[in-house]
Amino acid sequence: MLDWEQIFATRSSRMRASEIRELLKLLDQPDIISFAGGIPDPALFPDVAFKEAYSDIFSSAQVGAALQYSVSEGYKPLREWIARDVAKIGIDCTPDNVFITSGSQQALDYLGKLFLSPNDTALVTWPTYLGALSAFNAYEPNYDQLSLNGNRTPEAYRDTAAKTGGAVKFAYLSADFSNPTGETIDLAARERLLALADELDIAILEDAAYQHLRYDGEAIPPIMALDIARRGGIENTRTIYSGSFSKTLAPGLRVGFVVAAMPVIRKLVLMKQAADLHSSTINQIAIEHVASRGFDAQVAKIRSVYSKRRDAMLVALDKYMPKNATWTRPEGGMFVWVTLPEGMDGAELLAKSIATEKVAFVPGRAFYADGSNANTLRMSFSCADEAMIDEGIKRLGRLISNAIRAAA
Repeated sequence: MLDWEQIFATRSSRMRASEIRELLKLLDQPDIISFAGGIPDPALFPDVAFKEAYSDIFSSAQVGAALQYSVSEGYKPLREWIARDVAKIGIDCTPDNVFITSGSQQALDYLGKLFLSPNDTALVTWPTYLGALSAFNAYEPNYDQLSLNGNRTPEAYRDTAAKTGGAVKFAYLSADFSNPTGETIDLAARERLLALADELDIAILEDAAYQHLRYDGEAIPPIMALDIARRGGIENTRTIYSGSFSKTLAPGLRVGFVVAAMPVIRKLVLMKQAADLHSSTINQIAIEHVASRGFDAQVAKIRSVYSKRRDAMLVALDKYMPKNATWTRPEGGMFVWVTLPEGMDGAELLAKSIATEKVAFVPGRAFYADGSNANTLRMSFSCADEAMIDEGIKRLGRLISNAIRAAA
């Protein structure tokens, strides 16, 4: 038999199954209370609006263009809408600075391909989005911990990268309500990151998948907005901003975007032409229809629901979790990050939880580039109502308390 491993590219050895994708299978089990999938609640999808949008497309002369090949940059009216939307948060750009992708995950793959040669270093937060690690891994990088408190010098980053045979290429982070921790980077840390990137002469990849999901607290300008303000225009910036309609409108349509200076956009267009030519034309048109007619109302609706579920999870954690566990208190997004006492293993706890308590979550180790911090959990509140959250956290708190007592 053919030994496929001998003829696969070396990069294939860096590819790993996503723990989250595997855990999503649990959502089909009716007896499981799942805090695992960081996915929107399908009951909140604007399905009527999309039905109207597709009906309008198919009943007009636009249907021919909607079903045809299109430009790699993306549907222009959608790019125009995105340019207007990001302008509200300080990102002044033209539609030419907007590039449409098949979900923001494709954006991460393209950006990894664009910047990373084997043994180059990507700076990432500890923990960071698992999907970003999966996207970057194929390009055989090394990872270094991105410190946002200013306690590491540019020379320290350069020296670490040089020892592994490459150069630092970019810093990747989600500044608002990050996946997995739900935390938000404060203004001072964003400014320090811009200064560090200047010193290292690297790009900043700002993943803004949860930008619209703020429930309380004061909004902070995106890193790209700060970069534009400092440099006088988007063409002088080093920040690349990526977003998505998956958390606000519908993930199944797979429409995301990148906002960047034109040299970056031109390279991304070439990648798109070589990969899949363009994202689904009809889905882009439908997204533009729905966004133009009711984006703000849709966002207000999901904020109202998710904020109540966030509150319910925090109340339940306070009520049921043992005192030696800690957790984040996010101002938005979909996640709470739980840290258990040292020595506990989230993966082992998950196996017990599924078997005995019928509660699912994501073990935290997968979100660390070095596989550390096994005593952490990611909990999503987006797809469980308040009663399910209370019951699920009650069961999980009981399991964790028993495990701590058993280990004492």
